[in-house]
Amino acid sequence: MTPDDGPTVGLVDLLTWIGNGKRPIAIVTAVVAVISVVVAFLLPVVFTARSSLLLPGSQNQSGSTAALAALGTLGGLGSGLGAKTPEELYVALLKSDTVQRALVARFDLATRWDMKTYEQLRRAFANYVRIASDKKSGLISVEVDDEDPNFAAKFANAYPDEITKLMARLAVSEAQLRRVFFEQQLKDVKDRLVAAELGLLKVQETSGLIGLDKHAEALINAAAQIRAQIVAREVTLNVLRLSATAQNPDVQRLSAELSSLRVELGRVEAGAGGEGRTSPLDMPVNKLSEAGVEYVRARRELRLQETLLEGMIRQYYIAKLDEAKEGPLLQQVDVAVPPDRKSKPVRSLIVLTSTLLAALAMCAWAVWRGYRALAREADPEGSQAWSRVGQAWRWRRGPMPAP
Repeated sequence: MTPDDGPTVGLVDLLTWIGNGKRPIAIVTAVVAVISVVVAFLLPVVFTARSSLLLPGSQNQSGSTAALAALGTLGGLGSGLGAKTPEELYVALLKSDTVQRALVARFDLATRWDMKTYEQLRRAFANYVRIASDKKSGLISVEVDDEDPNFAAKFANAYPDEITKLMARLAVSEAQLRRVFFEQQLKDVKDRLVAAELGLLKVQETSGLIGLDKHAEALINAAAQIRAQIVAREVTLNVLRLSATAQNPDVQRLSAELSSLRVELGRVEAGAGGEGRTSPLDMPVNKLSEAGVEYVRARRELRLQETLLEGMIRQYYIAKLDEAKEGPLLQQVDVAVPPDRKSKPVRSLIVLTSTLLAALAMCAWAVWRGYRALAREADPEGSQAWSRVGQAWRWRRGPMPAP
């Protein structure tokens, strides 16, 4: 053995050093074991409630695909949440600030978790709630930890309610998109209908006209029908374009029908028949008085809005029926129930782990102490040098050892 190689240590030396330190090893290990037992029983008992949600299955696969496309049209929400698959999308929605803020207000989490700001609450969700998806089974699990088992179950069951509200507001399915679209159109048509009624009433009051002959009424009704068909097809085309391209056969068909209807409307309003024929709706304007023209226009606008309202109401309820047939995109499979056993702390694991680590640490200390004594005997000069290094790094220095 040379001084540079250091002293040779064998198994016998290790066992001897550990045996020499058996008393402090046993004392420290026993003390740590007692402390770990006390700490384990002082830790609060935590219960875990579990709920699971089912992703759209194969029968709703087209609906979920349309949902992702719809989210993209609604401001790029899917990409903003960092979701690449339907599972990741729904997990991101469950973890969104909208859902978390609703839960904070619903359960008064600021008081329960003793936190003042929402940023603190948002970071605390990771300590109490775990949300994960299983791509093989298509299930999303929601686990909630709390000291109260009943509260943990209520908290876990609140997630399906909040995500349903969020998805209804976002309208992520095709039927929901159509329902929201026609709902807005219906509101606009009602407003225009009220305005048309007021306009007709104003014309009647100023002109004194109460009605026109049947020929004028036929003109008004026919023009209104054509305009209503144009508007209805425009609305249908706008809805279809949310999830289809310009090459889609339905899009091309509706575009062609719109072109034909616009040509027909222009021909009717111009009063010119095709191929030398006279339109049955021709009504020379010069045969009407100025008041009559105003009345025709007001009556035609009213009839148009009435026809549009009928069509919008029909489309709106069709969309609502389709939405009801789809059902919720996420369905709750397992309803969280108050757990009857705690999930943590695992007291036995805490005690065994702490005791084992203490024993290993003390054995390492005994081996280090024995090796240090052996190294001093084998290399006194090196031992003195290391003593000087240790003395130099002490906060309160004592007398330096003589070189």
